[in-house]
Amino acid sequence: MANTSEARENADVSGRGDAAFAAEIGRMVRLGRAKRGMSRRQLAQASGTSERYLAQIESGAGNPSVLVLRAIADALEMPMFELLPQTGGVAAPYARIIDLIGRAPPSDLAAIAESIERQIAHIAAADRGRRIGLVGLRGAGKSTLGKLLAEKLGVPFIELNRRVEQEYGASVPLLIEMSGIATFRRYERACLERAIAENEGAVIATAGGIVSNPETYGLLLRRTHTVWISAQPEEHMGRVMKQGDFRPMAKNREAMADLHAILESRRTDYARAELNLDTSGATVQQSFAKLTKLVAPWMKG
Repeated sequence: MANTSEARENADVSGRGDAAFAAEIGRMVRLGRAKRGMSRRQLAQASGTSERYLAQIESGAGNPSVLVLRAIADALEMPMFELLPQTGGVAAPYARIIDLIGRAPPSDLAAIAESIERQIAHIAAADRGRRIGLVGLRGAGKSTLGKLLAEKLGVPFIELNRRVEQEYGASVPLLIEMSGIATFRRYERACLERAIAENEGAVIATAGGIVSNPETYGLLLRRTHTVWISAQPEEHMGRVMKQGDFRPMAKNREAMADLHAILESRRTDYARAELNLDTSGATVQQSFAKLTKLVAPWMKG
């Protein structure tokens, strides 16, 4: 009963907050219209919104989408963020970013996202410490090179899947079979958080599919220096076969085609890593020498 009452109370608070937010948007629209001497009918016509719906918005009874708010803001010749409640010191900059993105041509959105990501990465650089995260498909050399690098740097080597297996008490394939991929992803996130919290310096080798969980991959990118260990698909396949593990190509007659598809689908996400090391056609020692040079600037200080 207590939980039910608490849930009802939280819902009531949330509802009041939503109503207040909507009322404030309505007030800002009315204020903007008054400043420009526009009637409600004129604003409705200029924004392509029905006069009745505009009246609902201004009274706080409407629930306008971002596109509707942008149309109204354009008709009022003002930035969209000025129509949003300005509270807590964060809303205004956040809303302004949304407004600027909304005005950008679709063809520029990818470049804008990369620019924002680089800026965030620069700000977060201090939080990465001496931690290095290795990403890439199975067979690229993450475990082999990771162990060598950790030994050279004098830091722990952490293979994330092994940590997951220790926490769950079974192998990753069995975990997924018994509890599902969502459970595996939760364990993966928790183990990564713990590895970061407990180690100022470490080399962390991740599973190839970590990029499929944006939150976990985002954490890795923010809190470690990341290197994409890559190789040609044919080399990936050869190395996986030598390991006797065909995941994620199990029971697939078109294994090579499947591998190509997986790599292509993840290429953009892997490329978000700070650096890329291509191990194609190289010996372990050659690849290790290149990796050591790549990460040297991160290890200073």
